[in-house]
Amino acid sequence: MKKSSSARKPNKNQKTKSTAAGDVRIIGGQFKRRIVRFIDAEGLRPTPDRLRETLFNWLISDIHDAQVLDSCAGSGVLGFEALSRGAAHCIFIEMNAAQTQMLRQSAEMLRLDSDSHKIIQGTAEQVLQQKQLVPRPFDIVFIDPPYAKDLWQSILTTLFTQDLINADTLIYLEADKDLDEQLSQLATVFNTTLALQKNDESQTLYFDCLKQTKVGQVVAGLYRLLSS
Repeated sequence: MKKSSSARKPNKNQKTKSTAAGDVRIIGGQFKRRIVRFIDAEGLRPTPDRLRETLFNWLISDIHDAQVLDSCAGSGVLGFEALSRGAAHCIFIEMNAAQTQMLRQSAEMLRLDSDSHKIIQGTAEQVLQQKQLVPRPFDIVFIDPPYAKDLWQSILTTLFTQDLINADTLIYLEADKDLDEQLSQLATVFNTTLALQKNDESQTLYFDCLKQTKVGQVVAGLYRLLSS
């Protein structure tokens, strides 16, 4: 007689939760010491505590009620930290589907109000071109992509062409190299674009470095795109 198996067959329509490979703690604000989790994915490495503490010390007078973009969210710890410290709203953009699901689980675990955040799967460059998803300029932008992919230039270009940053926007960049020379070259490209669009070469854009630090091989800085 054939024995019946007690194991249930998986329901193909049933949603399964992503399995975390690591976690990182929020270090300040109302969610201090709470944990957010992330999967094992190439290039996904949360900003370490020491560097994050420095960053939010830089932002201490600007974070309250800010409109924030976490453009390559990963674990989402930068965006969640911003909300923990008083930001009004954060848009999280993450390309990896499983990590996007993990972000939603973290938001649910933190009991975030639905009107305080938006989590979108896709590349930052694609999402930022959709005005219905991103209707207004940001006060603070985090650009911390996988270092090997060097996406910060294309993300900044999209933010610029879509009018999502202005002279008041604080831009946080994190990379495994000094970006000052490449930022200068990118500003030159922006100036050429403006000159062609407006037939006016009187305005010159440049990236002003407000703060910069180095932790190991990681170089991080806070910038504004200004004109002279």
